Amino acid sequence: MGWPWGMTKYQWLVVFAAWLGWGFDAVDALLFNYVAENCIPTLLEIPLHTPEAAKATQLYTGLLTSILLLGWAAGGVFFGWLADRIGRSKTMILTILVYSLGTALCAFAPNIYFLILFRIIASLGIGGEWAAGAAMVAEVVPKERRVEAGALLYTSAPFGIVGAALINKFVAGWWLVGHPEYSWRVVFLFGLLPALAAAALRFWLKEPEIFEQEGDRNVRFGDLFGKEIWPLTRSGVLMAVTALLGWWTLGAFNPPFTGAVALEHAKALGLTPQATAKVVADWKLWATALFSFGALVGTLLTVPVAKRWGRKAMFRLYFSASIVVIWICFGLGLSPLQRLSMQIPLGITVFGVLGSFTYYLPELFPTRLRATGAGFCYNIGRVITAFGPFFVGTVAKGGVESMQRVMFWMFLVPLVGLFCMPWVVETRPEDFCAGGSSSAS
Repeated sequence: MGWPWGMTKYQWLVVFAAWLGWGFDAVDALLFNYVAENCIPTLLEIPLHTPEAAKATQLYTGLLTSILLLGWAAGGVFFGWLADRIGRSKTMILTILVYSLGTALCAFAPNIYFLILFRIIASLGIGGEWAAGAAMVAEVVPKERRVEAGALLYTSAPFGIVGAALINKFVAGWWLVGHPEYSWRVVFLFGLLPALAAAALRFWLKEPEIFEQEGDRNVRFGDLFGKEIWPLTRSGVLMAVTALLGWWTLGAFNPPFTGAVALEHAKALGLTPQATAKVVADWKLWATALFSFGALVGTLLTVPVAKRWGRKAMFRLYFSASIVVIWICFGLGLSPLQRLSMQIPLGITVFGVLGSFTYYLPELFPTRLRATGAGFCYNIGRVITAFGPFFVGTVAKGGVESMQRVMFWMFLVPLVGLFCMPWVVETRPEDFCAGGSSSAS
């Protein structure tokens, strides 16, 4: 009996390895968002669950998320370039080890400055893993299954987000409940899990044949801006910036916003402080689960849309739907439960579109520039994206109405993305194995 999709055992192993790396990537990237309300006030020596703590948490969540994105961008560009020089598998394993170490070190941060330093270390590895993994999957799987394999690769991100929420729930909501001043440190220690996976994977992975045949160990960043390649680079950056800015600005503040909604709901019911804390934790978990379920559906839906109507039409559809969903979710006077249920369509649109970049960006570039180009486009956009969370954290003054008002105006991001469509390149995956070829349309 053959393996699914006509792929070999090794091809599935590569997909699984990259899937695992990206899933743990999401876990380590977002653990902070779930412990921020306890971590930040503790390191700043501010009493927990006070108005001052809430304001500090909101401000530093924006700041640290922006710093994460900048480090992510630097790591993505550097390790993408490194993957084109030393190989995809070696670079992927190296990046997993880097972000595992950085996340685990956060558990030992004595103050906010060391926390920032350790988050920077983690972000370098997190940014680099995507480029190496996406390039490796694109080059190993059959070309007729590249879209499916790429979308499947990205489905690990929703699972990773749920994993981060479950780790926090297990540690802070059950095991060490009642000890918020140090439970967050234990949560960060779970960041070591990916290192164990990397140690095992290094024995089985090898470099793709096409990379060994066509790779250029002397690749330069400047090649991305040459006359022939620049339209491809521009297309990738425009689409990545639009998608990432929307996701990271809304996604970074989803747990705090949901927590604020749940807190108001619990107060209206007159619950005790202990019952209120449970409601807030449960709502955050449900919001994450619904948002991630929507992301899973949205990611898988990119496959039939991209294969039937093309990548360009897919971006146009997802950005248009994002505008409508953001408008409804944050612009209408919904009840707390209605706003919670909107996490599903929000995940389908704002999060789901990111699943297309695992096949779109590798398709854009020739083999010698594949990891460099994909890493640059997907991660340099984070430099611009980094201002989004910081802006929200600075402008929003705390509370549901303030955050909701700022997040509502994020519908302008996908709107700008629609105006960028004339510069978007439609890829031709049938030419991929010949060295990468695309056509503007």
